[in-house]
This record gives sequence, C-alpha cells and structure tokens, in this order.
Amino acid sequence: MQLLHDLVSYINSVVWGPLMLLLILGTGLYLMLGLSFIPLRNIGYGFRLLWQGRQKKGEGDIPPFNALMTSLSATIGTGNIAGVATAIFLGGPGALFWMWCTALVGMATKYAEAVLAVKYREVDSRGMHIGGPMFYIKNGLKPHWSWLGTCFALFGAFAGFGIGNTIQANSVADVINNTFNLPHIVTGAIITILAALVLIGGIKRIAGVAGKLVPLMAFFYIGAGLLILIINYAALPQTFSLIITHAFTPVAATGGFAGAAMWAAIRYGVARGIFSNEAGLGSAPIAHAAAGTGSPVQQGHIAMLGTFIDTIIICSITGLVIISTGAWETGENGASLSSAAFETALPGAGSYIVAIGLSVFAFTTILGWSFYSEKCVEYLLGVKAITPFRILWVLAVPVGATANLDFIWLVADTLNALMAIPNLIALILLSPVVFKLTRAHIKNH
Repeated sequence: MQLLHDLVSYINSVVWGPLMLLLILGTGLYLMLGLSFIPLRNIGYGFRLLWQGRQKKGEGDIPPFNALMTSLSATIGTGNIAGVATAIFLGGPGALFWMWCTALVGMATKYAEAVLAVKYREVDSRGMHIGGPMFYIKNGLKPHWSWLGTCFALFGAFAGFGIGNTIQANSVADVINNTFNLPHIVTGAIITILAALVLIGGIKRIAGVAGKLVPLMAFFYIGAGLLILIINYAALPQTFSLIITHAFTPVAATGGFAGAAMWAAIRYGVARGIFSNEAGLGSAPIAHAAAGTGSPVQQGHIAMLGTFIDTIIICSITGLVIISTGAWETGENGASLSSAAFETALPGAGSYIVAIGLSVFAFTTILGWSFYSEKCVEYLLGVKAITPFRILWVLAVPVGATANLDFIWLVADTLNALMAIPNLIALILLSPVVFKLTRAHIKNH
C-alpha cells in the first residue's frame, strides 16, 4: 500500500508540477488573446443571457440557466471553503492573487469549452443531448486523436468518485460532526437518501434542484461574508496589501503560520483555483452540452460566468474573510480555518454558516459530478451502464462519509490533472473553431 501511495504521490507531483500550471494558465491566456478579451468585455452580456436563459430556446434538455446552475453545483463545493483556506495555509495570502489570475484567464477556457460542447454534442439512444471533451475530441478532431477522448472519459469516470462524491460526503460529515455532533454514519445515510431521490430523475431533476439550491445558498454565503467584510472594513487595505505583496515575495512565519515561498503562493493558488472553478478540467462542458440553446457562442457567454461567480466572487469572499480576521495566522487549515475566521467575526453564528454552506455546496457537488461521471461512463459503455453506475454512485456516499480519505484526496487530485491534459490539448487544437464561431456571432449581432 505504501508503494502505491508513493507512486501516486510521484505522479501527482509531476502532473501538478510547473508544466501543468503553465499549460493551464497558458491555454487560458492564449484563448483570451485569441478572443480579444471578449470573456472580460462581455460579462454584462453574459449575465443578460443568463437571465433570459431561464427557458429553453433551442435544442437541448434543460434551460441554459439550469445548465450553468448544474455546472456551478459541481464547482461550488469544498474548494470554495476548504480549498481556499488550504491555499492560504500553504501559500500565504498571495495565493488568493494567483487564484484570481487563474479565474480571469479561466473564463476564456470555460467559454471555449462550452462553445465546443454545444457545437459538437450528440443525441443518445434515449433522445438526450450528450457532449463534453470526449465528444468535441471525437467529432471535432481527426480520428487519430480519438484515444484522447477515451482517456478523458476514463479519468472522468473514476475522478468523480473521489472529488465529486466521497471527498464531498466526508467533508460534510466532518463539519456536521464538529458543529452539531452528529455521527458520520448518520450524515452519510441522510446524504445517500437525498442523492438517490434526486438521481432517479436524471439531468432534468438534477438541474431543477441545482437551479433552486445553488443561487439560494450562494446568496446566503456571500451575504454573510460581505457582512464580515463590512464589520472589518478597517482591515481591508492591509488585507489587499498582504495579498499583493505576498503574491510576489516570500511570507515569513508568523503566529501559527509556518511561512511560504513565492512558488508556494503560485502553486497552491493556481492548483486550488482550478480545483474550485474547474476551468480547463473539462467537466463543466458536459453540463452545458445539455442546454436548450441554438447558439454555442451564447452558451459560452453563460458558461464563463461560472468561473467568475465561483472564484472571483465566492472564493474571494472566503479568502478575504480569512485574511482580514487574522485567522490565517492561527495554524488552522481547511474548513476549520474558514470556520474559525467566520466565528471570529460573527461569534455564535460564524461556524454554523460555514457548516451549512459547506454541507449544501458539497451535496450539490455530489449531484453535479454524478452527471459528469455518468456521461463519461455512457461514452465508454453505452446507456446500459447508466443504472448500474447510479447505484454505485449512491453506495459510494456512505463509504466516503465514514472513511479516512487522505489517499483518495491524492488519487482524485491526480485524476483531475489527467482529465485536464486531453481537454487542454483539444482546446488548443480546436481554438480556430471557437474564434471563427465567435467572430461570426459578433458580426451577426
């Protein structure tokens, strides 16, 4: 077992090394330049399309609004609360700056993913729309690239059981146990029953639940975070100074903080940013491929908002609260650090806000990722594999809630990187298609 652990650790250090971070940021920057900064310039247009997209306006299974909410249900999870805290714990306040950079170029990546997902999607034998990296690799590139699509589907099918299932269930069980003293197995059983009830209905039920839960919980969490920042407004100038300064210089040990080199700020800021918003990972386009829209470019505008909302808004709230309250110097890590920060500013309520927020975010992540992994399994094995997959998915929840998942975290992190590699290669090779469709759309509008 130790040999396996060491092998996965080595692979993880390679796939999440400098080359991967350069590939993710480089691809996003290349797409942003090729799109003439449209993802940044058209944020307002994207929000207008999102509001108009509450109803289907073309081929597809769910409204464009619900496609984004399904995507957000999978991205807004432990990464926004525990992931941001871990990035700051390991990389210092400067890690938040690099999360922002990742998100800004990641908007172009997410835009391109959704454009290609809608452009190259298919209809399966049940009449449901299906798409994502495996399909834009299969239908957009030459046949000799098809193995890349198979690799993506294989990694995505297994990655979901880690990052999108057991890890989320474990995070909820931990925070509920620490806050409300409820046993892990009870929490696991509750999540299992709720997840099973939703998954029976497939993408339409998942999208419907996500369309209601995600906006409600996001507004609740953002509101609480903004209240804390208003309370601590005097500390905000120093907070931003710390973030900018330590993005480019080492941060010395202070209080319970062990200190961090500049490379740590970059590495953990980018890696946790990708973990949170999934730009470049290839997961979100699987949800956007089901959108009822006649325009790949319009869905791209809606999709890019996922990165903006996830990282620029929600992750920033978490990070600013952690730094402005001084909690980052306590030596706490993960969700405990976020909880300590909220509790410092809102005694008696802060820890409950984090516990409830993390629970709802993680539960919706289990729903969103079930759809992603299901589509990967369907690509590999056909529609006959969907029901067995859903049974396995539900059964994995209580296992995750009660197990020690240190090794699963490592495997999931590694599989995420392995998912990203074929997707990023496809995005670069198919970028002329994205640029051409975008120019044609702008010309006609």
